[in-house]
Amino acid sequence: MKVILLDNIKGVGKKDEVINASDGYARNFLFPKKLALEANSENMSKLKAKQDSNQYKKSQEKEEAQKIADKLKGILLKIQIKAGENGKIFGSITAKEIADNLKAQYSIEVDKKKIELKDPIKMLRKLYCFYKAI
Repeated sequence: MKVILLDNIKGVGKKDEVINASDGYARNFLFPKKLALEANSENMSKLKAKQDSNQYKKSQEKEEAQKIADKLKGILLKIQIKAGENGKIFGSITAKEIADNLKAQYSIEVDKKKIELKDPIKMLRKLYCFYKAI
């Protein structure tokens, strides 16, 4: 029997995947625990619509990320921070501070979660930070 999984099941499959399951397993375990739906035409069309919607959202997010990445090319971001004599920063510069300074200096809204830093910045130096394009 073909079923659509509603949740990740270890050893069986991932959410929104269509699998072949034995009739007994589907009727006695998957359906009562609401872990799967029968893969009839109505449920398959709903799954297809959901997948199309997710694909559209991903493409929109990627397009938005590319626009922001294009704006960030050639920008030199200056952050003022206290540092010791040997160039060691008191504290560190985080992705949140970078996002806040981008907004203040260049009026560019960037989610701090999408700024990737290998490590927090703790020394004075030129920094190259990359915006994560999805």
